[in-house]
Amino acid sequence: MVPLKKVFVLAMLRENLFILYVDDFLEGDSFMNGLLLLGLSALILVVAYLFYGRYLVKTWGIDPKATTPAVAKEDGTDFVPTNKWSVFAHQFSSIAGAGPVTGPVMAMMFGWLPAFLWVIVGGVFFGAVQDFGALYASVKTEGKSMGQIIEKYIGRKGKKLFFLFCWIFTLIVIAAFADMVAGTFNGISADGAKLAPNASAASISILYVFVAMAFGLFLKKVKLEGLPKVILGIALIIAMLALGIMFPVYATKTTWIYVVFVYIFFASVTPMWLLKTPRDYLTTFLFIGMIVAAVIGVFVSNPTITTPAFAGFKSASGSYIFPTLFVTIACGAVSGFHSLVSSETSSKLVENEKDMLQVGYGSMLLESLLAILVIVIVGALPNLKASGVLDSTLANMALADTATPFTKFSAGVTGLVAQLGLPQSWGLCIMTMFVSALALTSLDAVARISRMSFQEFFEVEEGQEPSGLVKVLTNKYVSTIISLVCGYLLSLGGYVNIWPLFGSANQLLAAMVLISLAVFLKVTGRKGFMLYIPMVLMFIVTMTALVQAIYGIVMKLFVTGGFVLMVDGLQLVVAILLVALGLMIGFNSGSKLVKEK
Repeated sequence: MVPLKKVFVLAMLRENLFILYVDDFLEGDSFMNGLLLLGLSALILVVAYLFYGRYLVKTWGIDPKATTPAVAKEDGTDFVPTNKWSVFAHQFSSIAGAGPVTGPVMAMMFGWLPAFLWVIVGGVFFGAVQDFGALYASVKTEGKSMGQIIEKYIGRKGKKLFFLFCWIFTLIVIAAFADMVAGTFNGISADGAKLAPNASAASISILYVFVAMAFGLFLKKVKLEGLPKVILGIALIIAMLALGIMFPVYATKTTWIYVVFVYIFFASVTPMWLLKTPRDYLTTFLFIGMIVAAVIGVFVSNPTITTPAFAGFKSASGSYIFPTLFVTIACGAVSGFHSLVSSETSSKLVENEKDMLQVGYGSMLLESLLAILVIVIVGALPNLKASGVLDSTLANMALADTATPFTKFSAGVTGLVAQLGLPQSWGLCIMTMFVSALALTSLDAVARISRMSFQEFFEVEEGQEPSGLVKVLTNKYVSTIISLVCGYLLSLGGYVNIWPLFGSANQLLAAMVLISLAVFLKVTGRKGFMLYIPMVLMFIVTMTALVQAIYGIVMKLFVTGGFVLMVDGLQLVVAILLVALGLMIGFNSGSKLVKEK
């Protein structure tokens, strides 16, 4: 094939003329205007929401006059009728997590173009459809979780397998995200130096927990809605940021690991209105602030993406674009974890069926936009350094081989926003807080889902008396402790080692959910053909990735060396379990889909 040479593209955007020069594009030496890429992405996602999202609503059908589970089963703890913007805030805050920052940055080892294409295609046709479908199915079945929906439409065996799969998956998520958060809060470097941005971010996060609880109690007593609630929320955030910067808390990563697990224990067992819902509401302002700051920074600095558009089908580490790309970018494209949030928590908050499109489909597209924003900023880091937008300290921090995706994104946004006059030390602290909040909101959601999955796995049939052991295991405190202890043991391997396993398990969960949703839609007389291609592709991708992971660990054990029992041994057991459970669930649900009329 003859390589494309010197292609000029003229584009008018906000009265500015951008000339995009792409040289040797197919050879990986490319330059792309970041603002144009971000603008095109936003346009595509808005069109997808207005047309494809509404098409799904019309095809499946909603009833604005129907009584939702939140209203019919209101209990003040899990089932709580909630304003659609608050539910949207909860959904987006819970699903965003560390994924849309970590996944795209790691996947750029193949170039920014493959990462960009997978986020757009995956977000519109895979992820948003799954998220909306899981929320829709749960609301239409009395707020049942995905496992309970599987039991109703596929069988009790399928339910048991699914809940076991979900529980194991949540342990991986807890391990990966807890390690990330603790690393972000680490206020003391290996040589004993104090890391002020990390310490301040940790201080703000501690304040966040107590302020969120106070905010939840206040809203319980005073029915505050609309603009006054927004103003109070923003004022609380500004106060917490100021106090956190003034009074940093210095502690080691090990200390923060313990603190994080104590926090998510309480987040798992407390009522939604007391901690989770108000925290998610406040955190949404952080997310919006982070996105707005990044977009303004991109608009003002107009960065150029100078990292390779396509770096080849094989990365420097030896992994191939298939299946690695599709399991590395989960959040932002498609993530099985999202379906758990949709069916375990958000479906119990929706007060009107017409809110489901915004909550389910809309929140996923916003996450896709965040992933594109990350690609733009990280892809422009070399250019930002060369142009002087990043000072030497930030540039060295962002471009170091040991820099985490969080560090790259935080430093990039800080450098862009600093063009508006904000001190870079403040900017780095605030951005560190923002990205750590991403992971924390997923952590407290997944801890709750892990506890509920464990409980539902041991749930007995209706009318049957549970044994004494089952009563103990399904106690919410006992089930939470068991889940968190297992998650802690997995976290000892560090997020770098856990992330590939997390991505594979996450995407396999997505495949399982898509198959189950296809059965639900077929049994209830609704069209589900739009799920068939996504579910087949994700099943093939994830099974391939898990087999590769098992092969790699086995090679470490018998050939290359470096096998660590508490790290590699646990991961090997988990990977084998995931493959076995995935095959059993896929066969069980797939056969039902084929046979059901």
